[in-house]
Amino acid sequence: MASTKKNLSTYSPNNIQDISKRKFALVVSEWNSEVTEALYTGAIEVLLKHGAKPKNIIRRNVPGSFELSFGAQLMAQKKDIHAVICLGCVIQGETKHFDFICQAVAQGLTNVSLKYNKPVIFGVLTTDNQQQAFDRAGGKHGNKGDEAAVTAIKMLAF
Repeated sequence: MASTKKNLSTYSPNNIQDISKRKFALVVSEWNSEVTEALYTGAIEVLLKHGAKPKNIIRRNVPGSFELSFGAQLMAQKKDIHAVICLGCVIQGETKHFDFICQAVAQGLTNVSLKYNKPVIFGVLTTDNQQQAFDRAGGKHGNKGDEAAVTAIKMLAF
């Protein structure tokens, strides 16, 4: 469903389990940091709200969204990490660079998740402009960081 029809911060409480003993890695892109920091804040707030212990939340930064896959792999290979949440923002420009980055990140994160049999969450905004990114990073459409954290929690119920 398009985020213009759904608030990214609204979710069903189904499959929300006790996560107090679960360990989360958040891999955050430094590119478009004003957006990714808002995504990070949303994700952290949701994890803490649902019982994650601050000591069980690890943050690692990567330069850009393209590097999220490698960062996710380094965290996913750790036995004590239960889920990896990747947060980034790719904004459409004048060239095809956007398409290549978005496709590479989506495929890369999928591959990491399948390789390590654990949730690796795609909390990456892929927007046409900066305003759309702000609208989805705590703005009028909610926060994709919230949604990414809830997705990680729900995937741990499997």
